[in-house]
Amino acid sequence: MDMSGERRIAANCKTVWAALNDPEILKQCIPGCESLEMQSPTDMTARVKLQIGPVKATFNGKVKLTELDPPNGYRITGEGSGGVAGFAKGSASVHLTENGRDTLMRYEVKADVGGKLAQLGGRLIDSTAKKLADEFFEKFTALVGPVTAPSAAPATTTKKVGWFKRWFGKNEPVAASR
Repeated sequence: MDMSGERRIAANCKTVWAALNDPEILKQCIPGCESLEMQSPTDMTARVKLQIGPVKATFNGKVKLTELDPPNGYRITGEGSGGVAGFAKGSASVHLTENGRDTLMRYEVKADVGGKLAQLGGRLIDSTAKKLADEFFEKFTALVGPVTAPSAAPATTTKKVGWFKRWFGKNEPVAASR
C-alpha cells in the first residue's frame, strides 16, 4: 500500500515538530492507540487496537525515527504484530514547511500487511488506511493548532448598528442649536 498527502496545520514548524515527537499528543491522535512509550529519543513502542473489515486485532509494535532534520522532518519506520490477524510493517517520510503562520506537512507512506489482513483485499486496506490517516490528522490539527473561540460581541454589535442605521440613518453630526 502506498499513500501520500499533505495537511495544513495552523501552527509554526517548531510547534508541529514538537508535537510530532510528543508521545502523549501522538497517543491521543493515533486511532485505537492504547499505549505509546518513548524508549529513546528515536525509538518507541506502541500498542494499537484496530478493526479492519471483519478482522479485529491488537498490534504490538516498534517505531524508529531516522533521517532526523529538526524541525523539517524525518522518516518513521515501524512494524507490528497482531497475532493470528497478521502483521503490518512500513515507513513514512514526513516533511514540514513553513507557510506563513501555518505549517504544511507532506507525507509519503509505504506499508505491507500479511496474514489474515492481507486476505482482506487491497481496496479495504487502502480505504481503512485513508480513514485512519484522516482521523489522525483531524485530532492532531485540533490539538496542535490554536483554539480560537468565535466572539459574539462583534456580530451582535454589527447587527445592532445595522438596525440602528436603517431606522435612524447614518451617524451624521447633529446641527448645533443657535
